[in-house]
Amino acid sequence: MVDDIFTDHQAGAGMKAANSHASGLSGDGNNIDLLMDVFLRVTVELGRTRMQLRQVLELQQGSVVELDRLAGDPVDVYVNERLLARGEVIVVDDKFGVRITELLAPGGDHAQDNRRI
Repeated sequence: MVDDIFTDHQAGAGMKAANSHASGLSGDGNNIDLLMDVFLRVTVELGRTRMQLRQVLELQQGSVVELDRLAGDPVDVYVNERLLARGEVIVVDDKFGVRITELLAPGGDHAQDNRRI
């Protein structure tokens, strides 16, 4: 079921992007079907932190790494290292998933951090 969440999202995002560029592929737009099976890397970022080398070397099993976000804050969803959406972490059949709550327009107000660092 988690796979369905990601697949539906990927297909929707891919279809939207593909439709906007379909006219560039051919006059009739039927070639867009060739791209539908292309795999994209989807990454969900829970948060970030900076650590000194000393701190990293001191990590051991049971260590806690504090992140820059609060519990319940939206997570970032990247597709091929581009920020595409924000969402909330959910659990589906004992697996984590992400419910998309906001799609971000490329180059829009929310896409200031559109590239991962």
